[in-house]
Amino acid sequence: MDRKTILKTLHAQIHINGHIIGAAIGSGMAAKFSAMGGADFLLALGAGKYRTMGRSSMGTFLCYGNNNEDVMEMGKRELLPIIKDTPVLFGLMASDPFIHLYDYLKELKEAGFSGIVNYPTLAMIDGKFREALEEEGNTYSREAEAIQLAHYLDLFTVAFVTNSREAEMMLHAGADVICVHLGLTKGGYLGAKKYISIDEARRLTEHIFHQCDAADRDIIKMVYAGPANTPIDMHYIYETTRCQGYIGGSTFDRIPTERAIYNTTRAFKSYGSFDKSDPMTRLIDGDWNPGDYVDFTRKYIEEHYMENIQLSDIAIVAHVSPSYLSTKFKKETGTNFTEYLVRFRLNKAKQLLESSNIICKEAAEKVGYFDYAHFSKMFKKYNGMSPRQYQENCKKDKVVVSLDI
Repeated sequence: MDRKTILKTLHAQIHINGHIIGAAIGSGMAAKFSAMGGADFLLALGAGKYRTMGRSSMGTFLCYGNNNEDVMEMGKRELLPIIKDTPVLFGLMASDPFIHLYDYLKELKEAGFSGIVNYPTLAMIDGKFREALEEEGNTYSREAEAIQLAHYLDLFTVAFVTNSREAEMMLHAGADVICVHLGLTKGGYLGAKKYISIDEARRLTEHIFHQCDAADRDIIKMVYAGPANTPIDMHYIYETTRCQGYIGGSTFDRIPTERAIYNTTRAFKSYGSFDKSDPMTRLIDGDWNPGDYVDFTRKYIEEHYMENIQLSDIAIVAHVSPSYLSTKFKKETGTNFTEYLVRFRLNKAKQLLESSNIICKEAAEKVGYFDYAHFSKMFKKYNGMSPRQYQENCKKDKVVVSLDI
């Protein structure tokens, strides 16, 4: 899709819908369903690929692989073959010493990418490490140069900026979209633990967007994630700034994937309940105190009393030693595990014998006793009579009650 068509489409979306959406992705699946969901353009980023590995987006800035090679392979193998009607932008590491910018930009255009975005960006690095990188020629101006060359080649360009100076450089380079990068996305299990407030984000974006408007050019103004990871957050940004769109990475792949996989797996692992107080749910969440181990054990007995139950197996699942679980169980219940299980099973057997014409042997099997002689012995020990005598007495009591009525 050529730059002129992309810009015409995006401006029409802004005019009709009020804003546009960009999705920074790292897999064909994320690309496919982001496009189906209405994303106006996709950004193929190395950060997205690290997210699909269950890693932090910051892996993009470390020497784990060659960013440009990884993005090119991902684009050719996973994205471009299945994404036909949505522009796909290349996340370019402009400071890569092994590429000639102009030639490489022509190569990625020929591959089918509609444009570029400067990511990973030096704007995300500060301090002495930033100074050392710049001394070696790895500068933000190199990213601005890539945007300028891409503009010359009629590629659509998105520029990530974090301050006024970077915005000025990208405006001069001819970027089509100025996107204020608000930092790594909060939320989920791998999300940023430190981030600016939504009001700080508002002040920063409004300052930079005022700068964009002063450039007297029809520049699209967007923000990237950071503290804004919900529609409510973005509603506030739209209402209080000149923002025209949102670019999300983790928002559209990591966070929903985490939730979907976690909740689905938990549903199969648990006893069919999503109740946060459910012992299995709390075990999976790691939200424990010593009494919860006992609750989990009692819940397991309640659900599986008819099966072969071993305290050692429950201890493994609960990630504690059998001796620890045994001690905690006795302290909480006043009886040991075996005694509790026997009483629970025999009470269930009594309920069966009281309420139906079930034969005693079948009742024994239904509560986990497959040796009837042993069942009968235990039943008599705890109830003072055999299972057959207990059932007959229950029938007599029902007859007496019936006659009284």
